[in-house]
Amino acid sequence: MKLNAILTFLPVMLACANVAQANALDDIKTRGTLVCGTLGTSEPFSFQDPKTRQVVGYEVDLCKEIADNLGVKLDVKMISVAARIPELVAGRVDVVAANLGWSADRAKQIDYSYADYVSPQKILIRQADADKLTKTGDLSGKRVSAVSGSSSEAGAKRLIPDVTTVTFKDPPTAFVALQQKKVDGFVGSELMLLKFQQGAEKTPVKLTMINEPLFTEPWGLGIKKGEKALLDKVNETMAGLESSGKAQTIFDKWFGPQTQFHTERVFKMEEIKG
Repeated sequence: MKLNAILTFLPVMLACANVAQANALDDIKTRGTLVCGTLGTSEPFSFQDPKTRQVVGYEVDLCKEIADNLGVKLDVKMISVAARIPELVAGRVDVVAANLGWSADRAKQIDYSYADYVSPQKILIRQADADKLTKTGDLSGKRVSAVSGSSSEAGAKRLIPDVTTVTFKDPPTAFVALQQKKVDGFVGSELMLLKFQQGAEKTPVKLTMINEPLFTEPWGLGIKKGEKALLDKVNETMAGLESSGKAQTIFDKWFGPQTQFHTERVFKMEEIKG
């Protein structure tokens, strides 16, 4: 190729090389913000503070720690359960921190950070049915509500014989279906169900949980497949929180003895073993 032709194509070649090297971490630093997708409807993980109307919670605090480690601002974007992976794959959020349980199928679509929580998935029922629904298998052939696209929905289909899952876009509507006797149970994370159970104490329809977990799943933050530089930074942040003891401090802030949840932390922020 002649020298003039080489000089003509050189800028194009360099531009292509820069595009090839660009990644989500570079984009975040250039933009100056980390876009964190979260639910905003799942206390204490992420929910709207009734006084400030700001989205706060355990997973929001983790996103803030990651943003601080990257030296950028945090932009919290509320997303639905069903939109978690599509929003991430489309690049509309950088990180998903939204009650994201690990599953083999999801791990083929996205990358997971270190575990940020371990969740027993249980079934909430009406207290009036507690004598006949004492274990998860007693829901066989019955109707249960769940959030559409959630691991709770998938777990119910997989583990309860002949169950009919009735799905809703968010937890509150799935809960109302149980109270209105449209379903026999509501499948979800233990802490979320506990919140609904407590809220129902002053209503005519009292609720209780089946003690036996349907299954237990680790949760992690979702990162777009192949974004290793960002994944490494997220895991670096979480490992630092674990080693410094700050992970426990953040956990206690939202789940500890001074809260309504009184939950003991039984996991570490480390690689999820699928």
